[in-house]
Amino acid sequence: MKNNGRQPQVLVAGGAGFLGSHLCERLIDEGAHVVCLDNLQTGKRENLRRLQRSEHFEFVKADIVEALPPRITKRKFDRIYNLACAASPPLYQADPEHTMLTSVLGTHRLLRLAEASGARFLISSTSEVYGDPAMHPQAETYWGNVNCTGPRACYDEGKRAAEALTFDYDRLGRAEVRVARIFNTYGPRLAADDGRVVSNVVHQALTGEDITIFGDGSQTRSFCYVDDQVDGLYRLMEYEGPQPGPINIGNPNERTICELVDLVLTLTGSASEVVYQPLPVDDPKRRRPDISKAEKVLDWRPATSLEQGLRSTIAWFEANLGRTARVREAEAEVRLSA
Repeated sequence: MKNNGRQPQVLVAGGAGFLGSHLCERLIDEGAHVVCLDNLQTGKRENLRRLQRSEHFEFVKADIVEALPPRITKRKFDRIYNLACAASPPLYQADPEHTMLTSVLGTHRLLRLAEASGARFLISSTSEVYGDPAMHPQAETYWGNVNCTGPRACYDEGKRAAEALTFDYDRLGRAEVRVARIFNTYGPRLAADDGRVVSNVVHQALTGEDITIFGDGSQTRSFCYVDDQVDGLYRLMEYEGPQPGPINIGNPNERTICELVDLVLTLTGSASEVVYQPLPVDDPKRRRPDISKAEKVLDWRPATSLEQGLRSTIAWFEANLGRTARVREAEAEVRLSA
């Protein structure tokens, strides 16, 4: 990261979230001073526990849908990462208006800040811009197959509009931009109630609940471990060549949902039963990134196998479940003694 003899100043919108908190840690390890901006709608303060011990970290609670606070607008940043948006269907569909505005209006506010600061800007877009793809695997040249009026449109179309706005700023010379299309990411700090498939399956397996598979389980996803994902985002932001266009950041190892469930059951030793529910509307049948562009431009490829990543994720969930149980026991003892 270029710093011109001073500590780089980096803003991470959505930095208290699952992915954002890991990115903040990486940036501090790289020598940056990080300002985390988050409304805590889906992000959590506990994700920042390690970060808040650092003198090179600040937290600002704010919503990028609203006017940015002076504590942000009066600062000069070298890098601005926009990771601010709920990423799982149950969460982004809970308030679709806010989801759309976060992607469009929030991105516009951050782009204007990047223009004023002369900062390089990166937006975390998504594989959802490809919709239920008719091309497989999905390359960045594919324009997608998105239902623009369906229940997922607030997220899918919001991200597509955010990409368009971001590239318009680049074409007009108003900001230097990078666009990452993120595929399914998992790892420690995924919330149990997040609604994404890995967190659902791991939590259900560890608690002995029935494991829910939507559809027949033959639909596929490509799961990227969080450390690999963060490395890809960092490399893309620091890429010094000409505008590379959107770049897929994901793991090309395609697995069916049934394969994921079988692996989690094996790794946890769980006796949970599997139950099947109807497939949600517009849920993609296949999802696998073509990462040849990331390999060529960024010299990036994921290094963590699904089994390795799941072992780390399961260990985190086990520790977190134990901590939650101890808190509940302590609260019960207080009530009994009162």
